[in-house]
Amino acid sequence: MTRAELKKLGRSIRIETLKMISRSNSSHIGGAFSMADILAVLYGHVLRVDPQNPRWELRDRFLLSKGHACASLYAVLALRDFFDIKELETYAKDGSIFTSHASHKVPGVELSTGSLGHALPVACGMALAAKRRRQSWRVFVVLSDGELNEGSNWESILFAPHHCLDNLVVVVDYNKIQSLGTVKEVLDIHPIEEKFQSFGWDTLRVDGHDCNALMLAFEKLPTTLGKPLAIIADTIKGKGVDFMENELLWHYKTPSEEQFAQALAQLEKES
Repeated sequence: MTRAELKKLGRSIRIETLKMISRSNSSHIGGAFSMADILAVLYGHVLRVDPQNPRWELRDRFLLSKGHACASLYAVLALRDFFDIKELETYAKDGSIFTSHASHKVPGVELSTGSLGHALPVACGMALAAKRRRQSWRVFVVLSDGELNEGSNWESILFAPHHCLDNLVVVVDYNKIQSLGTVKEVLDIHPIEEKFQSFGWDTLRVDGHDCNALMLAFEKLPTTLGKPLAIIADTIKGKGVDFMENELLWHYKTPSEEQFAQALAQLEKES
């Protein structure tokens, strides 16, 4: 996909996410919007996957650790033809496989997530397995910034360089707001790049809404043989809708009918 096509995909992800969350009266729209462009670049440019064969043995593995924001993951999978987009109408409804935290029952979803701090340890195991089997597939993980409060992530961050997992990439959705306050207020993780580097990782810092910058970052893989890579993506919670951007309230809040109409108009205007 071209840069323009990736930007359009990011907007489409937000539109479908907005519809899902509004229909189901659910939450986490702010964190879903902040990573939409990251998902667009991954699924439109980076990941070696086959929508017609989601369990293809040689596929790259993608794990969404911040599983509470799964609406945008479901959206990009539908938009990339892993399943019919009409299926998203059942999101967060009784009996649906499209649960409000990521479910492995959905085609293209590798791991059920939502209990924070679990995906990176699993990703390390996957990456190590690929190394030992001499397979070429790679493992990508999107973490939230607040999730780095979880100790299990730091065990994994220590583990990955020790085992030379240069087939592992972490993208931190660094929107700087978590459920109950700013990351700085709740438990400051600054300086995040230096922390990863001190554990033996390569790091890149990018604008998480600049598709070209994200493309260039991923094209550098691996940056150093034997080292995993952490991409720190500076993002905006609620990106794309002016009254949602950088507002803590939209971690949980559902748009009213009027807010839905306003948000949809803004996103469609950008298209």
